[in-house]
Amino acid sequence: MNPATRDKLMGVSVATLCSALFKRGLRNQTIQDVRPVRPKGRNMVGPAFTLRYMPAREDRNPMTIFRDPKHPQRHAIETCPEGHVLVMDSRKDARAASAGDILITRLMVRGGAGVVTDGGFRDAMTIGELDIPAYHHRPSSPTNLTLHEAIDINVPIGCGDVAVFPGDIMVGDDDSVIVIPAEIADEIADEAVEMTAYEDFAVERVKQGHTIIGLYPATDEANLTLFAEWRKTNNR
Repeated sequence: MNPATRDKLMGVSVATLCSALFKRGLRNQTIQDVRPVRPKGRNMVGPAFTLRYMPAREDRNPMTIFRDPKHPQRHAIETCPEGHVLVMDSRKDARAASAGDILITRLMVRGGAGVVTDGGFRDAMTIGELDIPAYHHRPSSPTNLTLHEAIDINVPIGCGDVAVFPGDIMVGDDDSVIVIPAEIADEIADEAVEMTAYEDFAVERVKQGHTIIGLYPATDEANLTLFAEWRKTNNR
């Protein structure tokens, strides 16, 4: 992705991105029921590299399948490009784990920008200690083989009721994760930076005791004049 766009998205919130996307008619881009394993205090940003699970069937999923070096779960970890976010469609089912700490550690060492599942992670507390943003529904100890078969890599998936296409831009903060269609990521990043500047100005005014009427949203031209002065003073 565009490095300048990556830098801009590192400094904006998922909530602000939701508003920017909503203005373009995109209402369902925030992955539902997914949260940070542990807040990192920094954003996760990167193109999506996807893994799709389907319901497991006992005759296809004994423990011995992990001996296959091309097993899709393992292969996804070993082929996810540096700087990308591994996004897993686990059918919104956290009764069995999408992955554990050894696999996520390998993803981190290989340069993954983050990992998202609408299921659960085993060894979640250990994953939370790793230096990689990780998002899931809740901790889950059983192996994925009990319920999920890893079946496809880097195909369109659904994650938390949101369509994710390979290359879509994933942004996660300490609240949640959003999916930005790749073709509009640059313009969304630019708009979100502008929106964030005004939001910071508005918060400062509210803390000083000013009303939100006419300030947020900016329906009073006087506030826009004050905002322009604030930007100059704060180099924003």
